[in-house]
Amino acid sequence: MTDKLQVAVAGIGRMGMRHARHFATLTPRAELIAVCSPVQAELDAAKNEFKGVHTYLDYEDMLNQEKSLQAVVVSSATTVHAEQAIKAIDRGLHVLCEKPISTSPEISQSVVDAYAASIKKFPNQKVICGFSRRFDASYRDAHRRLATGEFGTPSVFRSQTCDKLDPSGFFVAYAEFSGGIFVDCSIHDIDLALWFFGEDIKVKSVAAVGITAVQPDLRKHNDRDNAVGIIEFYGGKIAQLYCSRMMAAGQEDCTEIFGTNGKVAINTQPQLNLVNLYESTGIRREIPPDYYGRFRDAFITEANEFTASCLDNTPPPLRLDSAVKAVTIGCALQESLITGKKIEFGEDGDLLEVTSGSLIK
Repeated sequence: MTDKLQVAVAGIGRMGMRHARHFATLTPRAELIAVCSPVQAELDAAKNEFKGVHTYLDYEDMLNQEKSLQAVVVSSATTVHAEQAIKAIDRGLHVLCEKPISTSPEISQSVVDAYAASIKKFPNQKVICGFSRRFDASYRDAHRRLATGEFGTPSVFRSQTCDKLDPSGFFVAYAEFSGGIFVDCSIHDIDLALWFFGEDIKVKSVAAVGITAVQPDLRKHNDRDNAVGIIEFYGGKIAQLYCSRMMAAGQEDCTEIFGTNGKVAINTQPQLNLVNLYESTGIRREIPPDYYGRFRDAFITEANEFTASCLDNTPPPLRLDSAVKAVTIGCALQESLITGKKIEFGEDGDLLEVTSGSLIK
């Protein structure tokens, strides 16, 4: 048995290829041995790039035939994240599942339950949901500074995920399966709120509004291209989220955490690098064109820390149950967005009766 973690990637589309590259070339303690996809063209591209890597059209065939397999990266379509994760978990494999685990809180919880049952048989097993921003150097620095107490008690969280406008119609087609803009796009910001406020914090209520400013066809999938959400937590903390898919310049993701003694802000003036362009129309700087352009290094860190956790049997870098809470909040925000109602939760986490409102027209 090699001393490197034997890794397979399920789903070898755009994100899957990125994960495959990270484990194949940028994670010294890992070895990419297999990939799978139901799309032959994707397998052909992977075979061309990763020499010697086995390719499979069927996920279960890969699990059954790769006898040395130790870990699976699930980066398939969101609709099969949970199913594929559970199949790997049941075999005792380590799993890194792309976010979200599912677009359903109940299905997401089933992954946590499967892991809880499996770890009794495979006590060294590691399963995480890949919230990439937790591996970003700037967010980690902000979290470390807030943890010192220098800025007092974190009380207000404000964050945004804003994608560059894609006029091709991709987001309209994607909305049929994504779970909506809060579940797909703001899930990162929700996870950050839980991280900065403490993962055991309890949500009290959510409310959301949204519009279709540039892609009205999103409404046929109960989605929007711009939305604002408010999350109220028990204990006197609030979070404000903004998500958008119509930015002109590129990816604009930033976060502010207000403490009782000050504020910490991350990426409020986004920039691609340290180059300023002096032109006849003025001075400007470019920003990352997409999410990966902003968080590439975080994905690489994620791959390396996940690998180290598996090989060294150290605690996983993320709590899986927190991913379920993030999906629950995201789904509630999406429900509020569509119904125009405030969604309330009891302190035990149970959903209370939805109250009427006039949040959206």
